[in-house]
Amino acid sequence: MQLLKKINYRITLIALIILVQLLWGTLFLMDFVGNRQWISVMLSALSLLVVLFLNMKEENASYKIGWIILIMTLPVFGGLFYLLFGNKRPSSFMRMRLKKSHESIHPLLPQSKEILEKLKMDDDRAHGTAKYVSKKNDYPIYEKTDVKYYPVGEEMFSDMIRAMEKAKHFIYLEYFIVEEGLMWNRMLEVLSGKVQEGVDVRMIYDDVGSMFLLPGDFIKKMEAAGIKCMAFNRFRPILSVVMNHRNHRKILVVDGHTAFTGGINLADEYINEKVRFGHWKDTGIRLRGEAVKSFTLMFLEMWNAFRSDVVDPLSLPEVLYAPSSFTAKGYVQPFSDSPLDDEPLGENVYIEILSQARDYVYIFTPYLIIDNELQSALCLAAKRGVDVRIVTPGIPDKKLVFRITRSNYMPLLKAGVRIYEYSPGFIHAKSYVSDDDIGVVGTINMDYRSLYLHFECGALLYGHEVLKDLKKDALETFAVSKEIKKEDLKETLFARTFDALLRLFAILF
Repeated sequence: MQLLKKINYRITLIALIILVQLLWGTLFLMDFVGNRQWISVMLSALSLLVVLFLNMKEENASYKIGWIILIMTLPVFGGLFYLLFGNKRPSSFMRMRLKKSHESIHPLLPQSKEILEKLKMDDDRAHGTAKYVSKKNDYPIYEKTDVKYYPVGEEMFSDMIRAMEKAKHFIYLEYFIVEEGLMWNRMLEVLSGKVQEGVDVRMIYDDVGSMFLLPGDFIKKMEAAGIKCMAFNRFRPILSVVMNHRNHRKILVVDGHTAFTGGINLADEYINEKVRFGHWKDTGIRLRGEAVKSFTLMFLEMWNAFRSDVVDPLSLPEVLYAPSSFTAKGYVQPFSDSPLDDEPLGENVYIEILSQARDYVYIFTPYLIIDNELQSALCLAAKRGVDVRIVTPGIPDKKLVFRITRSNYMPLLKAGVRIYEYSPGFIHAKSYVSDDDIGVVGTINMDYRSLYLHFECGALLYGHEVLKDLKKDALETFAVSKEIKKEDLKETLFARTFDALLRLFAILF
């Protein structure tokens, strides 16, 4: 009860502060614009300057055009709106810290030329993808990595607990959402015990993702328990573009030899201990072997950028740098994506998979709010005769967002893409699998925020034996989902007009 009171107090206070700012700003501008024509002219001029700035900027065309259309639709306030919510460039402080931290780990991520050459002999097209991803974010491709796929969160959670219980050196956690409940309480029990054994436990969570789910003194409690804890990009109740950039990654690393990633956050609905939108389907993977090194350094890059108690990667156990004993068939390439540059790596990975597909591409995504590049790649693959199938939720978590998702179905269906809605409930998974040869499991939604504004991560799989499990799960999921046909989307003129209006604001989702 005391916890609920603290959370409710925080929610109420933040909501009131933001509401007061919005009301004051709206009334102030309305009064000025209403009584002073020159203010309206200046704001419209600002909008025009923003449009010119966007047109000159090296930015994804669809992202630019989406904002230009929105600004021209709302010429008085559109420019201000973009400056607050659209500029995806992080603050100079964040850029400087992360750049410095990345430079410190970069020398520890050499790419084996031998592995690249082997991949080139196996699959020249995949070799090109691997080279691009490695060049763009410095994370190499590995062999000797065992991968286990989880079709539901509860199966992955059991193995996460077992892995943490065996920890001898360190446990690193990085999650968008953490909520007190059965899942987190069980993890906290294990983590607290490991601290007593001398294991170094560090945790990053996103402050906005977990804002309404944790008490205000959560960090203090964790530190008191010996768990070093950091809230990423602390929320401040002021209208600021910096608040756009969230850490949407999900990473658990144990001792440098075992890592977990995927769509699963640390809250009870992800393991179906709490029912919110029917059955919650989420997926993830466990990596054991050499590729875990990248996830370890990925976490430390973020931690060392913003904490004074930095971890020297060279001080970590030798297992992080020792040859792996695993001999799984195939290649694994962990990667991260961030808004620090103007290149949407996550989206480009998806487009790469679509562009090299020959037989099929099966996709899981909770949202389908895509730009022209990704839509074109999906449609072109289907028109080439590739069996492209997408699964979205049957029971949505956000009805307005689901309305925008559905409004994107028709051009895909007309091109031959098959779309399914997961009848048992909500699908939160983010994965691609294609031709039994290539796939990706990670945190990247098919929406603008994930593709352009958030910090994300994933693991590319090339010719790996685990890909058969991704395909098997996709086929089983199609069997329990409803396939959407064009006739299912017949709408009234009013509904189509409303959807068109919603798509104007799709850039915000």
